[in-house]
Amino acid sequence: MLSSDTSDLVHQLAELRLEHRDLDLAIERLSQTPGTDELQMRRLKKRKLRIKDQIARLESGLIPDLDA
Repeated sequence: MLSSDTSDLVHQLAELRLEHRDLDLAIERLSQTPGTDELQMRRLKKRKLRIKDQIARLESGLIPDLDA
C-alpha cells in the first residue's frame, strides 16, 4: 500500500500532468490562430516548462534511494 506522502505525490503528479496537457492544447490552439498575442504565447510556454520541471522533481522524489 502507498504511504500518505507517496499518494500525495502521485496525486500532485496527476494534477500537474493534466495542467501540462491542457497548456499544450491551449498553446497549439493559439499557434493556429492568426494574430496571436506573442507575449501570451511565451507566458504559456514558460508556465508549461515550469510545470514540466515540477513533474520531474516529483517523479525523482518517488524513486527510492538505493544505498550503493
